[in-house]
Amino acid sequence: MDSDRMPAALRRFDLTGRVAIVTGASSGLGETLAETLSAAGARVALVARRYDRLAKLADRIDGLAVEADLLDAAVVDAVVPQVADRLGPPEILINAAGTIFSHERAEDETLDAIRQTTDLNLIAPFRLAQAVFPHMVAAGRGAVVNVSSISGRVGVPGIPQASYAATKLGLSGLTAELAVQWARHHIRVNTVAPGFFRSEITDSLYDEERSAAWLRRNTPLPLEAGPEDIAGAVLWLCGDAARYVTGQTIVVDGGWTAR
Repeated sequence: MDSDRMPAALRRFDLTGRVAIVTGASSGLGETLAETLSAAGARVALVARRYDRLAKLADRIDGLAVEADLLDAAVVDAVVPQVADRLGPPEILINAAGTIFSHERAEDETLDAIRQTTDLNLIAPFRLAQAVFPHMVAAGRGAVVNVSSISGRVGVPGIPQASYAATKLGLSGLTAELAVQWARHHIRVNTVAPGFFRSEITDSLYDEERSAAWLRRNTPLPLEAGPEDIAGAVLWLCGDAARYVTGQTIVVDGGWTAR
């Protein structure tokens, strides 16, 4: 629909002309978020390690594929300048890249795993936010959305993830601080904390009956969530529909943490 003919309420979700960066875009939630922002009119830079997947997605949504290992500090620092040079100044940053480097119990996690988890899940999002800051200041607006997890709010029995949980809670702290510091520039910073949803990483949980039953028992909404169920909250936070929302962690978990 032409934006001039779009109902006023829907125009607040329109991202036409805005440049967005989505990390972790080669699969799962990151891929869905990139497709969602593109459908809303944004020009999207897709950032991840697996270039072959990025290239296919870039062709599909007319985006920019940026191969980047976000564990490498020099590579992180090169992402935003490359996007700004090829697509234009970014006004949206989605920090969706993140993973668990160790499934050991807390007392057995290695220092290397703790450092890798912190570098990817917390330090890289902070560095990328720092890099987009001057572009957003120049534009007079901006939206940063960090993708966290309910693991940053509650412990999950049977799934050891101490360093992962620490970094995800850290994102909420970073979000609140950046939101307050950058509010004067009309830059909004928020976090979305998903619960369990089917993805490349969690397929086994849904396919094995015992774990699937555990998920059903602990999720009040009787639905099997997918990445698209998280994407709506992120889209809302990126556009003018959420222009008065900043510093928040929005939980999207089917009621898991409300029990």
